[in-house]
This record gives sequence, C-alpha cells and structure tokens, in this order.
Amino acid sequence: MPLALLALAIGAFGIGTTEFVIMGLLPQVGADLGVSVPTAGFLVTGYALGVMIGAPLMTVLGTKISRKNMLMLLMGLFIIGNVISAVAPVFAVMLIGRVVASLAHGAFFGIGSVVAAELVAPEKKAGAISMMFTGLTVANVVGVPVGTFVGQSAGWRVTFLLVAALGVLGLAGVAKLVPDVPKPEGVRLRHEVAAFKNGQVILAMAMTVLGFGGVFAAITYIAPMMTEVSGFAESSVTWLMVVFGVGMVVGNLLGGRFADRRLMPMLYTALGGLAVVLLLFTFLASGKVAAVVAVFLIGALGFATVPPLQKRVLDHAHGAPTLASAANIGAFNLGNALAAWLGGLVISAHLGYAAPNAVGAVLAAAALVLAVVSHRLELRSPDAKAAAAPARPDAAAEPVPAGSARS
Repeated sequence: MPLALLALAIGAFGIGTTEFVIMGLLPQVGADLGVSVPTAGFLVTGYALGVMIGAPLMTVLGTKISRKNMLMLLMGLFIIGNVISAVAPVFAVMLIGRVVASLAHGAFFGIGSVVAAELVAPEKKAGAISMMFTGLTVANVVGVPVGTFVGQSAGWRVTFLLVAALGVLGLAGVAKLVPDVPKPEGVRLRHEVAAFKNGQVILAMAMTVLGFGGVFAAITYIAPMMTEVSGFAESSVTWLMVVFGVGMVVGNLLGGRFADRRLMPMLYTALGGLAVVLLLFTFLASGKVAAVVAVFLIGALGFATVPPLQKRVLDHAHGAPTLASAANIGAFNLGNALAAWLGGLVISAHLGYAAPNAVGAVLAAAALVLAVVSHRLELRSPDAKAAAAPARPDAAAEPVPAGSARS
C-alpha cells in the first residue's frame, strides 16, 4: 500500500470524526445551546449542505494549484471550522463553524479519490478509494465513540477541540506523505464541467443522494431513537456508534473489493439490503437485539455503496474526474441533508423516533430503482453492444441488417 494512501486515510479519519460525532451529542448540544433535538439536527443538515456546496466550489478554486497543496489548504479550513464550533457561544455560531469545516470535506474526498486511484493499477482503483475511505469508517469505530464519550463526560466543546487536533495531524500527514504530482496537462475547468453531460455520471450521483440518504435518515437521530424507543441508557450510545462504525468498515472494504470485480451486482445487493433492513427497523426498533443488528447492517450496507459509486463516477468522467468526484462527495451529503430534514419532519409530526427509518427505506429503494435503470441504459449503449458482440471471421463481409441487434 502506498504511504500516500495512509496520509489520505489520516485526513479522512479527522473528517469522519467531526461529521458523525455530532449525532451522538445532539441532545447535549441542544440542551446547552437552548434548542430542541430536531433543531439541533440542523447541525447535521448544515454540515451536509456545506459539503454539497463546498465540494465543487473548493475544487474549482483549487484548479490553479497542485492537488497536494489543495489538500493541505482544505485541512487548514477544517481545523478553523472545528475551533469555531468548540468555542461557539450560541447555536448560530456553532452552525457557522460546522459549515466552515464542511467546506473542506467534499473537495478533500473528491481530490483524494482521484489521487488514490492514480497511485495504483487501473484494476485496483476501487480498492484504493476504499482504503482512503477506511479512515472515515475507522473514525466511527474509534474517533466517534471516543468523541461521544468525551462529550458526555467532559462536555461537547472538548470533543470539537480534539477533532481540531485530529485535523492538525491530518495536515501533517498530507504534507509529509502525499507526493506533489502536477495536474495533468491539457485538462481545464471546461473539461471537468463537461463530465456532467454524461447521463451515467448524473445517475450515479442521484443514486448517491438517495442511497446515502437512506443511511442518514436513521443514523442522524440514532441517540434519541436508541434511548427513547429501544430503551438503551444514554451511555450506551457510545458503543452503539462503535457497532455502526464496525459495520461501516466492513461494508467499505467489501464494497471496494467486489466493485473491482462486479460493480453493479455489488450495488444491487447493498441498496436492496439497505431498503429491507430500514423497513424492518421501523417496526423492530423497540427490541434491543434487533436494534443492534440493524445499526450494524445500516453501516455495512450503506458504506458498501461508497467505493462502487465513486468508481462509477470516475470511470464515466472521461479523463477529467476531479470536479465530478468532488461533486459526488457533495451528493453523499445532499442525501445526508435531505434525510436529516425529512427525519426531523416525521419526528416533529409526532410519528415517533423510529419513523425516520421508514423514510430511509423509501430513499434506498428509490436508489435501487435508479441503479437498475442506469445499468440497463449502459447495456444498451453502442459501446456496450460492440464489446458484447462475438467476434466472427466473416463479420466484415456479412453486414448486419438494420434493426436486427437485440437490446
């Protein structure tokens, strides 16, 4: 494994910690800043929207400098945002800090995905991407539980100061280990933007929004769901986040491994399984054992979609993948924002803390439908038909009648 992948994983670890640790601390943050839990959920929504906007914006702003320097600048922005969150006197300032930190998120993972893919052979791209995202998933096994425990014991402000320190470590790792490779010659912003004309890129991003929305519909409100519905003690939220994190690690690694072999079957399995688990979790959330199993499976199935979807975007971006890759990270977080908002709506409508699971099931099922549509369109494309056609010695001498090809 190239050491540069380790550096990217370190940065991803810090970003993953700040993204997910807020979910286990929503009740504490809300109580301290004088807002309700659904209102505190805007810290998740605001972060996600910041990622969605910041991913393409920061990538465009960074087109004039090397990818390594841009990654370092993004980690600096991440550190500043988390310090603002840690010292915020009121909810509005905390929200601003979350948005500032989020501006670095999408571009870091987008540019990092391109760097990771370029460090290995073509047939190992998804695996390299999953190695970078392992930092994010491991954050949920180590960083998030520790951050949740610290937040519940010493105060949530201490947690965000520690997250800022993780950002410093990530910055040092990128500076030391990531090679300063110049950007490809001849690739300009217009080439990057042109990738969005490809329907498969747009469909992959739509799958990302809906599929990851299914995950966050449930996980955003995991703390009140587990304490109010499943009957767990508040202190149990920490190890429940560990269970979710372990699922993320397992799913991410399996997704990377199988996406390099059979990408679309991997997506079908993950999205279909996620929809079923979320639907069942809606009705079984009151059972502690069922809740633990569901939390693990949501993490595993949800993050099994990350490497294949990111690779699919890179494959269809035709030589100018940086902006499309970053935009797809923004799509993950658009799904997060959509799900957090919809989950807050159903909770505010007094449908209960388990109701967001049903929202997630619908979103995941919609993503599965798009995956099927995308694959069928791909199989009908001229390139796919030509690749699938058997070679015949007399093909040149025997024209194929128009309309005779099967779709």
